[in-house]
Amino acid sequence: MTKSKEASSASSNQGRIRQENRKKILAAAEKVFAANGFRGATTADIAEEAGLPKANVHYYFGTKAKLYRTVIDDIVELWLSSFREITEEDDPALTLADYIRAKMELSKNRPEASRVFANELIRGAPRIKPYLSGDLKEWVDYKSAILDKWIEQGKMAPVDSKKLIFHIWAMTQTWADFEIQWASVLGRENKLEEADFEEATNAIITTVLRTCGLTPVPARKTDIELPIAG
Repeated sequence: MTKSKEASSASSNQGRIRQENRKKILAAAEKVFAANGFRGATTADIAEEAGLPKANVHYYFGTKAKLYRTVIDDIVELWLSSFREITEEDDPALTLADYIRAKMELSKNRPEASRVFANELIRGAPRIKPYLSGDLKEWVDYKSAILDKWIEQGKMAPVDSKKLIFHIWAMTQTWADFEIQWASVLGRENKLEEADFEEATNAIITTVLRTCGLTPVPARKTDIELPIAG
């Protein structure tokens, strides 16, 4: 192997290692922040959870605050991308059912992500308040405008479209934020089962679609990649 090829191979390996380390740290941070909140979490705890030296956490993300914001940004991007691009020509029943199923997949596979975000909001969103009134507001305005068009076209019953989006968030994220409560009520040990999420998903789809004057339909399997942390 020539020196140039060796250098290229070494660079590629280093890049892969950096990417894997960042992924490990983000997954660990999501878990630690969910369990302890921003103030209670330490970079030492995150490093231990990731199985990496503490110095690596600071090397890749600088401060705990920067790492926390990266985790929040990753969570929000994942949530927003779960509601695929929609147009006035789309079918409301199928679109809403697909979105609910995608959100429930996230509650099942990434519960810590939901808890991190919920903890931030409970504390008054001190680190993301500008985002809530900026980018997130614009996203909600855009999606709700499409729903309003469907209402104008007679495709669905009149509802407050923005509140509908919030209600979907509340109904889906409760299965992550309050999993221990649901598990207790349903007679589980500490964790919900696959069937619990499936039944809850179908119940939410039915509730939302009936509220919108739509006939409940089974959601199609989403084609959006919803990764499992760690």
